[in-house]
Amino acid sequence: MLKSVNKVIKILIASECILNSAWGFLGPVFAIFIVQKITQNDIAKAAEVAGFATLVYWVVKSLLQIPISRYLDINHGEKDTFWFNFLGRLVMAITPFGYLFSTTVWHIYFWQIIYAAGSAMMIPSFYSLFTKFIDKRKEAFEWGLNSTMLGFGVGIAGAAGGIIYASFGYQTIFILVGVINIISAFLNFVVKEEVYDK
Repeated sequence: MLKSVNKVIKILIASECILNSAWGFLGPVFAIFIVQKITQNDIAKAAEVAGFATLVYWVVKSLLQIPISRYLDINHGEKDTFWFNFLGRLVMAITPFGYLFSTTVWHIYFWQIIYAAGSAMMIPSFYSLFTKFIDKRKEAFEWGLNSTMLGFGVGIAGAAGGIIYASFGYQTIFILVGVINIISAFLNFVVKEEVYDK
């Protein structure tokens, strides 16, 4: 059945799985990082910072996503969509490297804004490409395949993130997340010509 899935959809699913798996590594680590490095073992303060970091991400992403989506709809060519998908992933990749140098609460919030901006660029463009290239009469299967791959990837990465943290520390996790983000961005160039032809 996978043979019947077109090349663009396969690459989009792979790049999305890789991207989200990268962020899955942070699941068991991010709060520990905030406790140890940002709030100097003040657990209550760390919980507050983690909560507000989540708020900052979702508010900024939500505010930016609609204007970006409208821009992509108005500019009907797939070139813009391709580049927003690519550049959004690169912008997201900056965030874990930024965490490496973070020492204050405001650093965390700043990098959450960068992460949110990248997500706001990537998510609508990814959905647009996926919708335009999805195989007719296989919509449920291909969206389901995308969701299944994400589930496996993020779940495995979460477990691996805990093991890597225990062995090498959070610096290794942040570098790994950033590098894998970059890989997910450049993977899209495998189907650049197909997207441009559309």
